[in-house]
Amino acid sequence: MKCPNCGRDDDRVIDSRPAEDGTATRRRRECNACRYRYTTFEKVETLPVYVVKKDGGRELFDREKLIGSIMKACNKLPVSTAAIEALVSEIEANALGRLNREITSRAIGEAVMDGLSEINEVAYVRFASVYRRFTDRTAFVEELARLDERREAEPAKNAD
Repeated sequence: MKCPNCGRDDDRVIDSRPAEDGTATRRRRECNACRYRYTTFEKVETLPVYVVKKDGGRELFDREKLIGSIMKACNKLPVSTAAIEALVSEIEANALGRLNREITSRAIGEAVMDGLSEINEVAYVRFASVYRRFTDRTAFVEELARLDERREAEPAKNAD
């Protein structure tokens, strides 16, 4: 590992531990030449996951793009960054766990809406309005009715 301070590749690991989410290893290093200390993260390299769009096109799964769209839906709402990160991590883990390395944009959108319905109902409706391309207030009313149905079904699901 090259030292970010002096550029030499003579260092030693001082401390090593799992990162917060357990998918990486955090290492504290010290350069033997200049004694500068720095942190590196080691992560398992995975095969890329492709998102299959509605038009049949494919693009690489982009975690940051997903975080951005969820943050727009949660703008000025009491939703923590940690909750958004957890939702995106869950969706990403699902995408990475697929054998064929592809996931549809529809599956991602539905997963986001499922997660947002648990986190914040206003964020859910905001996201749904863009994702489902609402054109009038009737679409909003129908989505709110679906949200009510879902909420009414939850106690029955939890009673099992």
